[in-house]
Amino acid sequence: MLAIGIDPGTAITGYGLVKEEQDGRLSVVDFGVIQTSPTNAMPERLVQLFHDLKQIIDLHDPQSGAVEKLFFARNVRTALTVGQARGIAMLALAESSVKIAEYTPNEIKLAVAGYGGADKTQVQRMVQALLYLDEIPQPDDAADALAVAICHIHSARLRNLEEEAKSH
Repeated sequence: MLAIGIDPGTAITGYGLVKEEQDGRLSVVDFGVIQTSPTNAMPERLVQLFHDLKQIIDLHDPQSGAVEKLFFARNVRTALTVGQARGIAMLALAESSVKIAEYTPNEIKLAVAGYGGADKTQVQRMVQALLYLDEIPQPDDAADALAVAICHIHSARLRNLEEEAKSH
């Protein structure tokens, strides 16, 4: 399975594509960030985000995708702009007929680091280890997106096992 993970933001959106091999090993297909200019109006930034995400999705054709859920933010303005970016990410995935899942930051930390209260460095080091990378992926937003994709693959494995158990 090839999964895309998205860490949404209007200034910087991270993306990461992770493939689960037949033997269960995970490998990186692509990762990076989409940056929009703060000098552009919000509608222009959202259009750029949509088109850039669509280009990445069309290039790699993932079977499924996951977006980080909006976590409670102290700053309402930040929460609103992240919410807009989440909507754009979900629209880009849906328009490409990619199945969408959403995970909270704690669910992602638990799936990747084994502890829902893991700090950013612990999660990044586990992303590096799970994907057999020489270095922690940079920038942080891309590493976070890879963590979302890893969480999604691990969750899909669990869902498949549950379905198999129910059918027996």
